[in-house]
Amino acid sequence: METTQKPERKPVIFSGIQPTGIMTLGNYLGALKQWAMLQDEYDSYYCIVDMHAITIRQDPAAFRKNILSGYALMLACGIDPQRSTTFIQSHVKTHAELAWILNCYTQFGELSRMTQFKDKSQKHPDNINVGLFAYPSLMAADILLYQADLVPVGVDQKQHLELTRDIATRFNSVYGNTFTLPDGYYPKAGAKIMSLQDPTKKMSKSDENVNAFVAILDDQDTIIRKFKRAVTDSEAQVVYREGKDGINNLMSIYSVVTGKTYEEIEKEFDGKGYGDFKLAVGEAVAEHLRPIRENYARYMNDKAYLEECYHKGAEKALKVSQRTLDKVHKKIGFIR
Repeated sequence: METTQKPERKPVIFSGIQPTGIMTLGNYLGALKQWAMLQDEYDSYYCIVDMHAITIRQDPAAFRKNILSGYALMLACGIDPQRSTTFIQSHVKTHAELAWILNCYTQFGELSRMTQFKDKSQKHPDNINVGLFAYPSLMAADILLYQADLVPVGVDQKQHLELTRDIATRFNSVYGNTFTLPDGYYPKAGAKIMSLQDPTKKMSKSDENVNAFVAILDDQDTIIRKFKRAVTDSEAQVVYREGKDGINNLMSIYSVVTGKTYEEIEKEFDGKGYGDFKLAVGEAVAEHLRPIRENYARYMNDKAYLEECYHKGAEKALKVSQRTLDKVHKKIGFIR
């Protein structure tokens, strides 16, 4: 009699992105593009983290629009609802429920040391709320609910992931094996895309200078114009080396969107000026983002399809995450 082997369990991956209204080239190359590439290899859970976004005051009408737009953009970037569980965080109640429990297993001193809390407190001194302080506990809940093995994170979120591992280790040491300890996934190239106007700083959608960042939905002319204005240096030599922050950043971007190595890029632009190089980068990026812009427009014109996708995604996410939450409730002594 033949025995059928169970299919091998795929490792689990989880990540989320905030619905801020603008997603940059940095968000795409550092996060969304990576998510799409990983979704066949992993059991993938990707969501719009709208609960994280309310640590800063939001205009309700604009916020609602940004959540839907963010979800549509996630799909447009290649996240397939048939291959990944795609949902909106606030639709899955287990995130808030586990976050409260994890608050009670997170030390005040640990949260006080989070650099993002310090940075955001300085930016919003009139609204230093408890949510802003406890944000990393909610992030830990997001990840641990799905027993994630891997979390694609930008280098600026590394500290939060380390805290997630500390919280999980602490809980496991008290109650026995409950949570999987997640590892970070850091893409080799394009992990940190820098500002086009100040290449020592990360590209940010909140930059006051609109020429400092490229939005995923910028049109072709706008993208090329922004790259033409990118800050470089006076050497007029396209090589990757220390002290050439602007050129290094442009080479990194060009490498990710074309698949060319730095050595190949150096050969391609040997003897050519920065003008030629900046134009080539702008054109390559605009062409790389074109299908995303087209897909996004299509999804935004089909609200019924988006609604069907995020409802189905939330149902599956709730079913999976509830198993973890039930286990946690039992371990800490809550009555079922």
